[in-house]
Amino acid sequence: MNERSYNSSGSNFERVFIGLIAILAGIILIYLAVMGPLLTGTIKYRTAEDINNQLLGQDLVNLVVLSSILITGGVLLLRRKNAARYLLIATPLFLIYYAISYTIGWEWSSAQYSGNNEKYFFYFLFILIAALLIMLYCLSVFPKNVVASFQKKSLTIYSILFVLFLLIFAGMWIKEVMEVIKTGTTRAYDIAPTAFWLVRVFDLGFSIPLGLLSVYLLWTRAARAYPLIHMFYGFFFTQILAVNAMGWMMFARHDPSFALRDLVVFSILALIIIFGFVYVRRNYRVQPDSA
Repeated sequence: MNERSYNSSGSNFERVFIGLIAILAGIILIYLAVMGPLLTGTIKYRTAEDINNQLLGQDLVNLVVLSSILITGGVLLLRRKNAARYLLIATPLFLIYYAISYTIGWEWSSAQYSGNNEKYFFYFLFILIAALLIMLYCLSVFPKNVVASFQKKSLTIYSILFVLFLLIFAGMWIKEVMEVIKTGTTRAYDIAPTAFWLVRVFDLGFSIPLGLLSVYLLWTRAARAYPLIHMFYGFFFTQILAVNAMGWMMFARHDPSFALRDLVVFSILALIIIFGFVYVRRNYRVQPDSA
């Protein structure tokens, strides 16, 4: 093995190990989606019945999108295809969010709810560990010799739109947090307070700051941040896809906590993110010696 082959896909052990981990993680996502409320209903989560409307959307995205990315990326990695790292780097942050929310995000301390999802703990634990391994691997093998060619005018327009809707998103959640602080409750808070806090903490402390950081990196160190930008946009796309799937499921099943305002904001954010990824990707060029 020469030095270039090592830099492009890591050592043989790393490549095969991560490839198999990704494939297995994809298979586990399919299994969990099949066993969940989307299909068989074998897994019963400790939360309110209405929350299942959101879980249907999450499991649908896992079944169709995330599992496909992981399995395809794993197979391509085993075949030494450079496209594998572009696929796999899109998954870790979403999988971390998913695994943590599906393990600690339920109403464990409430006697009002029962379930059996603790029996599947080690499946979610594997997803979390797999996400960390895939993230570290992809960051280490991603192209380093990259040229960025962003024009200030177009980047300014994109940055303003993205930041504006991120702040609108943040404002929605901050308003609900303030309602809980002032009144002790808010929309759907009473039926799933743990899920409420987990989602607001993750979005306000993780998703939204990453979005703002991605804009900052495009302005300050676009070339050096190439792998991080890809990882962030992978997270933004998969997360907003899941959020919109949840929203449409809530709408279709007449969920009492459904808010059209939320779905409109998330739909616009999805369009901005899709446009943003295409725009950002077109302004990067990988030098031949690091492809």
